Amino acid sequence: MAVVAEGSFARAADRLGIGRSAVSRNVQKLEGQLSVRLFHRTTRSTTLTSEGDRFHASCHAGVEQIVQAIEEMRDLRHGSPRGQLRVVSPGGFGRRVVAPLLGRFQDACPEVLVDLVLADKPVDFTSDRVDVAFRDGRLEDAQIIARQIIPMQIMVCASPEYREMHGLPATLDELSGHQGINLRTGLGRIAEWEFKLDGKVQRFVPQARLTYNDPELVLQAVLDGKGIAQMPGYLVCDSLASGALVSCLMQHAPDDRGHYICYQSRQHMPTRMRAFIDFMTREIRAADLQCATELPARSPETERGRPAHAGSRVSVLAC
Repeated sequence: MAVVAEGSFARAADRLGIGRSAVSRNVQKLEGQLSVRLFHRTTRSTTLTSEGDRFHASCHAGVEQIVQAIEEMRDLRHGSPRGQLRVVSPGGFGRRVVAPLLGRFQDACPEVLVDLVLADKPVDFTSDRVDVAFRDGRLEDAQIIARQIIPMQIMVCASPEYREMHGLPATLDELSGHQGINLRTGLGRIAEWEFKLDGKVQRFVPQARLTYNDPELVLQAVLDGKGIAQMPGYLVCDSLASGALVSCLMQHAPDDRGHYICYQSRQHMPTRMRAFIDFMTREIRAADLQCATELPARSPETERGRPAHAGSRVSVLAC
């Protein structure tokens, strides 16, 4: 291809950055494989034979496509973000946090096509053709790269109406006397409630009259006064701030969970993936999804429905 484009073996060698003899040897090898003569060579000119002209015409389009494909791969690594991006997120986090940010991301990267899938069960990056995944909780998968975006707060909440009628548990031992609302995970199991007691993790599965497989439905049932539930901070922060929910047992909130953005490898990452990961990390951190660092304290009297002294407060630790 270079000899035809440049018109001589010497200029082709200069273009390719190799010696003239190397060009000549490669052409001779190709002629031997094809059993035809490709070029008429004289001291003054190099021209294609009729067989060479036909072979060049047949190969030209294919070689151009290969060169274009190579350039496209380089562009994906170093050019402007573009192409398809398949993203998986847990349902609640995807609806509340990820989906509302996609419009701004596409304003910034209009050539990136995002396919967001909400799935509450683990996904396989290879078989499910996933580029980026959001995950919650504790990560034990050593096969992926996981960047923590923010700590994950977990808190037990109820409506003020429920508190007035039933009070709230002041200790873990009192949980069994309350109406729980449970979440069924994507794997079909009931999600355990977790607490920290004397530095150790304590797990609890309350007897529940209501169980849902969607965290939004759990939240609505709690807002309706049907019971208490342990829910992630991003889901309840607005309701806590407005007074639609109250929290309890914050002294036992776990502190070793997180919200993560995950991918398979840092090597050869397309620009679209790098742009998406950086954008989501920056915007989610800036969104202040952690609940207020202070909430009204509740003494045991308050937890059972009796008013506490005004002005008492307790710090809520991000977990």
